[in-house]
Amino acid sequence: MNVKLVKASGLFLKALKGVVDPERKRKIIGRLFVQIFEEEAKKINGVDFLVQGTLYPDVIESVKIFGSSSVIKSHHNVGGLPKKLGLKLIEPLRELFKDEVRIIGKNLGIPDEIIKRQPFPGPGLAIRIIGEINRKGLEILRKADAIVTEEIKNAGLYDKIWQSFPVLIPIKTVGVMGDERSYESLIALRAVSSSDGMTADFVELDYNILRTCAARIISEIKGINRVVYDITSKPPSTIEWE
Repeated sequence: MNVKLVKASGLFLKALKGVVDPERKRKIIGRLFVQIFEEEAKKINGVDFLVQGTLYPDVIESVKIFGSSSVIKSHHNVGGLPKKLGLKLIEPLRELFKDEVRIIGKNLGIPDEIIKRQPFPGPGLAIRIIGEINRKGLEILRKADAIVTEEIKNAGLYDKIWQSFPVLIPIKTVGVMGDERSYESLIALRAVSSSDGMTADFVELDYNILRTCAARIISEIKGINRVVYDITSKPPSTIEWE
């Protein structure tokens, strides 16, 4: 498979500057993603299709199924796409749940490393940062995510948890670093168990895992002085914070 890397972080950050509403974030990201994809596709001969891994839960949350139902949140690949696409859209998994897709992947001989990978949001880290997106926040969250993933894998829980990740909450809290007062942001940890993503329960992680994650995040990442753990299920909360 030929993979082409497109460095477009600057374009996304510019488009998201000042945006704090989760729905606006998702729609901006979806439209810009398709715009960039279409522009790059024109540089390659014979590209007529855009293939997406849209799943049924994305559709259910993004569109009204019945007259009285409401949109929970627009997934960038459903409610965030422009009405007119320059490419033909193909979504072979649109009516399937994640567990069903994994069965198909297994039958196709796809490696477990790919099949068992925890779901990652289409809009990326933008919906794991509350409020406005900037490079500093993204850098903090990437480091925190690496720590959480490493510790969950060290505990042998990665394949047993539906999703485990940190969320950056840019609200300042008072702390103590050495003999000095600190006033930094906080990280919320989230780990849930689920079979299809439609409902989920928080995982009762061992305190030693939580303690290690918190200690590493605070000591290794500048700008964080507090770590909390999210113990809400879906519903009433969604898995992702935005």
